[in-house]
Amino acid sequence: MAPIGNTGDMRVRLGHVGHFGLSVHDPDASARWWGERFDLHEIFRFEDGVGVSNDAITIVFHRGRPAPSALGHMSFHLGDMDELRAALETLREHGIKLEDPGDEIGPESPGSPHLALWFHDPDGYRWELSVQNGAKEKS
Repeated sequence: MAPIGNTGDMRVRLGHVGHFGLSVHDPDASARWWGERFDLHEIFRFEDGVGVSNDAITIVFHRGRPAPSALGHMSFHLGDMDELRAALETLREHGIKLEDPGDEIGPESPGSPHLALWFHDPDGYRWELSVQNGAKEKS
């Protein structure tokens, strides 16, 4: 795949995502919400902030003004369609508001082979759980 834009001589290799930070109304409440619903646990605290993590990602919640429109959404890849279906049931059981009620699992975009579901957290950020090439497994 060709580089994007005029790169000149500068090309820094990026590794895996270490963590990302989100401004939230209440970092403790956000950490609890995520920890009660997902496989995340608290790994550190700082003034007005909390970090939660699993083997794949660390999310740092810091007190501030949430800006969901600035992020667009964040996607997490799941292993297979059984895992995505189980996640859907768990989210439903816990009253998480899902997009596309009644037909929650669908293509990431029109014609995409990747299947996903979307939800919002209490601060309004949009999240996606997806299975790459899930359409091949769907039946």
